[in-house]
Amino acid sequence: MLNTLVSTAKLVEVLRASRIFGVLDDVVLQDFAGELELHSVKGGALVLREGEHSESMLIVVAGRLRVSRRNADGSLSLYNEVCPGETVGETGMILQQARLADVTAVRDSTLAFLRRDRFEELLGRHPVPLNQVFAQAVYHQLRHTPQLAEQQRAHTIAIVALRDHSLGVEVAIGLTEALGSIGRTRKLGDAELDLLQQNELERQFDFLVLATDGRDRERTHQAFRQADQVVFVAAEGELTELSAVESGLAEEASSVMKRKHLALLHKVEAGHPGDMAAWQRGRDIERVYPLRAGRQRDYARLARFLTSSAVGLVLGGGGARGFSHLGVLRALEESGIPIDIIGGNSMGALIGAQYACGVPIDEIRERTQRFAMGGERPTLPLISLLSGKRLERDLKIMFGDLRIEQLWRPFFAAACNLSQVCTTVQESGLIWRAVLASNSPAGLLPPVIYNGDLLVDGAILDNVPVSAMRGRLGTPLERRRGNGTIIAVDVDVRENLCVDPEIMRLSVWRTLKGYFRGSSDITPSIGSILYRAGHIGGMHERARTMAMADLCLEPPVADYPLMAYRRAPEIAEAGYRHAMEEIARWDNPASRR
Repeated sequence: MLNTLVSTAKLVEVLRASRIFGVLDDVVLQDFAGELELHSVKGGALVLREGEHSESMLIVVAGRLRVSRRNADGSLSLYNEVCPGETVGETGMILQQARLADVTAVRDSTLAFLRRDRFEELLGRHPVPLNQVFAQAVYHQLRHTPQLAEQQRAHTIAIVALRDHSLGVEVAIGLTEALGSIGRTRKLGDAELDLLQQNELERQFDFLVLATDGRDRERTHQAFRQADQVVFVAAEGELTELSAVESGLAEEASSVMKRKHLALLHKVEAGHPGDMAAWQRGRDIERVYPLRAGRQRDYARLARFLTSSAVGLVLGGGGARGFSHLGVLRALEESGIPIDIIGGNSMGALIGAQYACGVPIDEIRERTQRFAMGGERPTLPLISLLSGKRLERDLKIMFGDLRIEQLWRPFFAAACNLSQVCTTVQESGLIWRAVLASNSPAGLLPPVIYNGDLLVDGAILDNVPVSAMRGRLGTPLERRRGNGTIIAVDVDVRENLCVDPEIMRLSVWRTLKGYFRGSSDITPSIGSILYRAGHIGGMHERARTMAMADLCLEPPVADYPLMAYRRAPEIAEAGYRHAMEEIARWDNPASRR
């Protein structure tokens, strides 16, 4: 730690903004400020260590700290941030307790320490007011009350080009414009990284974009330490190996506490993104974001992910009733609601994959109708009743060799993993294979082999994979950070599968006669029995699953049979009308009461 020069007036201003000390009069504040020891620390420096004896408290004058604890398995648990005007350690100092957690500087920070001996001297001079404020501080800490009555702090994002500085400038400009539609935003250059100036700006803006110059190593590292998030920038076609600037910044102690991303720039005419999987390997980043030059929509999607306001859409399975997903997609488009990440199961995966590929909605309906009505051949029933060869062939034709990683919009298909007894989230690899696995009901079609495991239709466990979108399944939670709102669409109608209580045994002949007579009390067929068996887990967990979504849509499609593929246009229209009605309710808070 190094002593730094900060005026007493600045310290008094910080103390006055605090919920704890702001009630003190000017005489006490001035005396209090005079007993503080000022230190500057670099981002990543350990300020307080868990288990150490508490001999002081501190006040953040500038910068930001993070409270954390190291778990038994070595992993790091991150807790609250400590911002200018807030304090740490007053309870431990008063009660002479050991530190309960580590406190680390996540930015270059200026800290004011009050040692216990100085605290006791202050108490001797101002016993009544200081006893009151410190007693109140302990009370608020036990109740987890915020220390600042109203806290305005800008979210800071550093842009670091891996090799070509001009690309970093391009992304900084595009991101600044995109963030400007969310909140007050300002782009800062290397010359504007002064710590105290930045703290002033944090009260004026919602977002600060730090455009670094990779040629100045010291300033780049300073920007990195000041940032809440870091966006590395590269161009498609560059070497995918770790760059020198990445290796250097990884040595910063604060690196582990920052959200890190990579923006991969493409030419405006690029058909599909490059090898994003290669860019992900070996890097401690959340996600690779493909951007096209001049495409502000791509920057807007990046901005939403960075600000945890991205919209995720989850489409469930349900046979022909899944065509209502198309109506929902049209309603969202017309209402200007962006879809930043899309995932689904069964018919939802088939439709979602095509939408993620950029296929127009009307074309998706035509292609899906042809696919669904193509039929399938029976096979020797040792693995399944149907061979699945036609489905595999047509999906290969539909998606070719395109991989999930080659989509501009993130996509995943859910499937039930019979081998591991869990839901597998397929977010990489060939699209046709992922969609086939999600559309292969157990017993009806052969399981799809995935790394030696057997995958089938995910409805056995979760027909509307909201958990997968939330990040609780398949991959670490960090991979899906940024999903601010999740919209779930459930088209799986729970039909009556009961029979007359007088019937003691299901009969093939009774069922056959019912078909020919058009009887209303027809007994369940093998198709309906297999469908219910394959969806029973998802139906059982339906309430819990839908509760995890922020917005739920259940289009009125109960009257459409599972195989009513020829009625796709009217099913889609039913989904559209329902979605438009629900969107109108979302936009009108009074109608939700």
